Amino acid sequence: MRALVSGGSSGIGAAASLRLAEAALARGVHPMIAVCGHEPNSSQEQVVGSIQAIGGTAIALAGDLGDPDVPSQLVGAAVAEFGGLDALVANAGIANPGAICDLSIEDWDGMFSVNLRGPWLLAKASYPHLKDSHGAACFTSSMSGQQPHAGSGAYSPSKAALTMLAQTLALEWAPDGIRVNVVSPGMTHTRMTEKMYEDPKIKKAREDIIPLARIGDPMDIANVIEFLVSPLSGYVTGQDICVDGGFSKSILSHIPGRPSSK
Repeated sequence: MRALVSGGSSGIGAAASLRLAEAALARGVHPMIAVCGHEPNSSQEQVVGSIQAIGGTAIALAGDLGDPDVPSQLVGAAVAEFGGLDALVANAGIANPGAICDLSIEDWDGMFSVNLRGPWLLAKASYPHLKDSHGAACFTSSMSGQQPHAGSGAYSPSKAALTMLAQTLALEWAPDGIRVNVVSPGMTHTRMTEKMYEDPKIKKAREDIIPLARIGDPMDIANVIEFLVSPLSGYVTGQDICVDGGFSKSILSHIPGRPSSK
């Protein structure tokens, strides 16, 4: 299993990097994981060390996905080290909440450059290698890309566009034996959301509206990512799986005037 994981230094990306390695070893396959981050840091090194500690191979790569030259450089470095690529996990993303009409052009373009253009360029650079291996790609979108949320700024539009990008690639790449899917996390405790969930009132209020009554953990998302790039999902492509504890399905039950079963 030769995989590149963007946004792999922390949160969902770190959990996915480790989960891919664990699952590959359980299948008797040696994992080789490129853990990519915005810049070198101790968190990235910890992920690499954890993979090496369980018997896998891992390398740390760094670069700003907002730079159009970086995605191909990351893929090139991973392929040079591993001799190919079996899986792309396009996970890196940024958020900058705000009212849409308050956004500057720089805010809008910055969000789309990382959340959409970066994954697109990663996919373009990965394509010939995934074609050779009949590999798979998984894009991390968001529940916010499925449901509109006031005050999300350009985040929701960029994630909705990312989902459509991935599903279009699924159709274009299917003749080459490449599968492409999307995972859309719901409310998840990551470094990006850590400060918010430090407030017990906010945490409890959110748990109360999730049917499974808890905030998601990065490994909850990582497990689905691993499934989507593994042989277990060999007949699955073009899907967007929302991992949100049932929250998005429960919204309909709270619409005023909607018939109730009670």
